[in-house]
Amino acid sequence: MMVKVLHNGSCSKSNAVLEYLDENGVPFEIINIMEDPLSVLEIKTVLKKLNQSVFHMIRKTDKLYMENYADKNYSEEEWIKILSENPSLIQRPILIKGSVAMLGRPIENVKFFIEK
Repeated sequence: MMVKVLHNGSCSKSNAVLEYLDENGVPFEIINIMEDPLSVLEIKTVLKKLNQSVFHMIRKTDKLYMENYADKNYSEEEWIKILSENPSLIQRPILIKGSVAMLGRPIENVKFFIEK
């Protein structure tokens, strides 16, 4: 089954997962979230597949987060809109296989995910 990878080319962890998939012959499609940001609806769909709240999808170590959002108390809906407008704040990579998704870190989780 084709794995979709929500990817940021400047992220070492994201690049490592693509390399892992390639080396293991796993067919994948890259969705570059920096060049083609996810819409509000796409983020909601990914969250359903992750079976997580939006708060698990936020990169809390990102400079933009630290400077602008760390001390704010936004609702889930507000965060979804913020992520659609600021794709660098989305944890990556995110792997999607059919109706399920997972955060592609640590890489050991990826191995388990693609074998399931």
